[in-house]
Amino acid sequence: MIINYKVISKLKGLSYYLNQIRNLTCNSAVYSADQVFTGELDRFNGITVDSTKFNCAKDDFNDTLQKSLKQWTEEQRKCIWFKIHIMHADYVPLLAQKGFNFHHARDEYLMMYKWLPADIQPNLPPACHTNLGVGALVLNDRDQLLAVSEKNYNYPHWKLPGGYVERGEDITHAAKREVFEETGVKSEFESLITFRHTHNMMYGNSDIYMLLMMKALSQDIILSQREVNACKWMDVAEYTTHPHVHDLNKYIVKEALRYKKENVALDIHKKTMVSPLGVREINLMLLKNGRGK
Repeated sequence: MIINYKVISKLKGLSYYLNQIRNLTCNSAVYSADQVFTGELDRFNGITVDSTKFNCAKDDFNDTLQKSLKQWTEEQRKCIWFKIHIMHADYVPLLAQKGFNFHHARDEYLMMYKWLPADIQPNLPPACHTNLGVGALVLNDRDQLLAVSEKNYNYPHWKLPGGYVERGEDITHAAKREVFEETGVKSEFESLITFRHTHNMMYGNSDIYMLLMMKALSQDIILSQREVNACKWMDVAEYTTHPHVHDLNKYIVKEALRYKKENVALDIHKKTMVSPLGVREINLMLLKNGRGK
């Protein structure tokens, strides 16, 4: 084995440099002895501190946090938020010891909070508590619908393709994506059929499931080997009488086709909304061509 001492020397130097950065204290180049943590002031008189904006050893973190909490209390701040990125996870137990609680988390960070006013009950927004899923009733020109049997079920079934909506994704785009990922069939949105709302689902969250009517733009099936056991075009009459189709699905498909025949549909329009808080795109569900009886 050949040992490259120059490489080892460089690695040792890099390791020393990284340790020096890690051991920076709040009282060094980043903070003076009298300084407190700085953060962004929100419209509710709260402060958000981001762990990427400071660098502290554990002992100095506790001292600076104590000084910061004292000053924020004197300034009558309400909620103090610490956004702790995963590379700074050492700070989490230190904050917990000072009365900070968990609020929500993402892949790369954890948000912790402490409510300061002793005479006011906290009125913070709840952490995300509802999952959003989407399903698709995909119809072709031969009075057939797209049915799938998924791998994560331990009983015989035929259901409609679908899955969870991703963050920042529109409902119609999610339906197209899920249909294509599971079956290889391209489709386009026609109408919102219905949605169901239930509780105590995945992670203990509530769950909203939106069902959309989609028009097939292709016929060939390329099923997902990861998620799907079987997939096929099934006659509507067969699906609505099949013993392995849930009664709720049978009912919804029948009602959806009845409304389609009567030209009753819920369209989804994307609109741009301007308010004093800024510009935001929203999806509106509007009745079109309605002549229900």
